[in-house]
Amino acid sequence: MAEEGFEVPQPHEKMIEEHAEHDTLAQRIALLTAILATIGAVFSYQSGANQNEAMVLKNESIRLQAQASDQWAFYQSTSTKEHLAKLGADLATTEEARKHYADDAKHEAEKKVDVKKAAEALEEKSKALNEESEKTLRPHERMALGMTLIQIAVALASITALTRIRWLFFGSIISAAAGIGIAVSGLI
Repeated sequence: MAEEGFEVPQPHEKMIEEHAEHDTLAQRIALLTAILATIGAVFSYQSGANQNEAMVLKNESIRLQAQASDQWAFYQSTSTKEHLAKLGADLATTEEARKHYADDAKHEAEKKVDVKKAAEALEEKSKALNEESEKTLRPHERMALGMTLIQIAVALASITALTRIRWLFFGSIISAAAGIGIAVSGLI
């Protein structure tokens, strides 16, 4: 005769089911882990966004610094042209040549002033963007430290689930609270 519809539970299976129904530690660990994973995802996203913004600002700062460097090279070449024109004016044998070289020297001197202003302006913009980049990156560093503590909290919760050592669960909560606090301080 086949065993249809009758299930005879073994005593140890019944004990496992009853223990699982009353095991609040496992439920608390599962809930804590889910909450920490959600909070961690939010902090991780915001941290990554800050890091990306800081990199864009830093790249723009570097680009402007390269332009400033080009302007300073142009300034040097303009200065060299000015000095050569002055030398040409001093060495010229005719009044017409002397006037031509003097006009060239004056033109290069005027151009040199504008080039210098442009180079200094680019350097200032580059410096401002570099400072803004560093300011933007600071919250990322705080959130990364907070995320590390949250990951430690998840690891401690997992170890608690395996070992059933309750004080590890409290260590997990303390680590999570510290991590959340530090990460939130990065947002403020």
